[in-house]
Amino acid sequence: MTNNLSPEVAYDEFLRDLKERIKQAQIRAALAVNRELVLLYWQIGVDILQRQQQQGWGAKVIERLATDLRSFFPEIKGFSSRNLKYMRTFAEAYPDQQFVQQVVAQIPWGHNVRILETVKDSAEREWYVQQTIQYGWSRNVLVHQIESRLYNRQGKAITNFENTLPKPQSELAQQLLKDPYNFDFLSLGEESQERDLERGLLKHIRDFLLELGVGFAFVGSQYHLEINGDDFYIDLLFYHLRLRCFVVIDLKIEEFKPEFSGKMNFYVSAVDDLLRHPDDRPSIGIILCKNKNHMVVEYALRDLNKPMGVSTYQLREALPEYLQSSLPTIEQLEAELSAVSQETDEEM
Repeated sequence: MTNNLSPEVAYDEFLRDLKERIKQAQIRAALAVNRELVLLYWQIGVDILQRQQQQGWGAKVIERLATDLRSFFPEIKGFSSRNLKYMRTFAEAYPDQQFVQQVVAQIPWGHNVRILETVKDSAEREWYVQQTIQYGWSRNVLVHQIESRLYNRQGKAITNFENTLPKPQSELAQQLLKDPYNFDFLSLGEESQERDLERGLLKHIRDFLLELGVGFAFVGSQYHLEINGDDFYIDLLFYHLRLRCFVVIDLKIEEFKPEFSGKMNFYVSAVDDLLRHPDDRPSIGIILCKNKNHMVVEYALRDLNKPMGVSTYQLREALPEYLQSSLPTIEQLEAELSAVSQETDEEM
């Protein structure tokens, strides 16, 4: 096939192939280097622990060790006393060498340090490690997920998936939903309407997609459905790439009411009939409410035949109007800073 191509086209094809092979080799090399580095740090941590236990060395030995190692390896970063302490903590947190080799060493050292610093429960630590590997989280995304307490929210929505979806799709769908959803990138007043919430989520679509989780592809807002001459509009419509199904989201700025589930049942049925491809799996619905009564939700979902879940959301609290009016303006702040600066110059 290549022999029939012109020399220029054949060269471009060859160059593309080489670049792809080189990139893949670079990725494999970087992963191998990271794995060896993490294993080295773990072994150093184990050795420090053992020496302190066997020889009775105190904490000051780490300071001395850091000085000597940096003196001997001046070109290598990572041998500060602080990092050596992390190595010791790392080895203490993960005593199983096989688990370190097969799992923990797959993520960068900086990720491991952030997890060690902020997560104290061993099961929770391992969960964040596994999620980082599965979804390829950057360090900033990892920190955000920990700070938003994702471990405590994931899979906590009330759903009827067990009765309406086949396994393992029901289990996967359950794990993908959270409760509550964290919309701290939004600040809405008490008089806000559902369209204000929708517009805010669309304005911050990147943050919204990050909170929804990996796999959600945005299809549209106020998505129009025409049914026998009548018009209906879905608040938010997504397609989940892993579940291979449409996801209908209905936004509510009030407490969950039983009639919300009937409306969602209607929307999911319509999407299945009008939009679902024969290869797609059954569509699911998510009702996002300001708050909910657990028992009311369970009764409302119990006998419905369409898969849906109910979750709450949290917003960043807006300042009351009387406080907003008392805050200084930018001009007032600039004038105050200018006055302070003049006073400082006079004192000097």
